[in-house]
Amino acid sequence: MRVLVLYAPHTKATEKMKAVAKALAEGIGEQGHTVEVLDASLEAGKVISYYDYIVIGSEATTTFGGKMPVSLTHFFKTAGTISGKRCMAYITKGGIRSMKTLQTLMKVMESEGMFLKKSELIKSVDFARAVGRNLQIG
Repeated sequence: MRVLVLYAPHTKATEKMKAVAKALAEGIGEQGHTVEVLDASLEAGKVISYYDYIVIGSEATTTFGGKMPVSLTHFFKTAGTISGKRCMAYITKGGIRSMKTLQTLMKVMESEGMFLKKSELIKSVDFARAVGRNLQIG
C-alpha cells in the first residue's frame, strides 16, 4: 500500500518533527509498504489523494496547546480529495496540554472527511519507529 507520513512543524527548523516522521516511515516501511514523507509547510499544493493511508503529525503552536500550525490547514485546502481516507494522527510531546493539541488535530482531520483509525502522542524517535512497526494499515 502507498502510505504518506505528513508532518506540520510549528517552525520550519523543527528537526524533532522531521526525525519522528522519518522514524514512523521506517517502521511502516518494515511492514512492506511504500512510504513517502512530506513537510506540509514546504509541500503546499501537492495532491495526496492517491495514497491509501495517511499519517499526519503536528506539534503545539502555543505552550497551552490546542492550536494547529497554519501550514496544515493551508495544505488541506489544496491536497485534493482526502475524504474517506484512512488515517492516523500524532503529535510530538510539547506544551502543557498535549492531549488538547491531539484532539484539535483529530477534529481538523475529521472535518476534512478523513476516517481516523489511530491517534498517538509520540515522545521519542524510538517510540515512533515502534508505532510504525505495529500500525495496522491493511
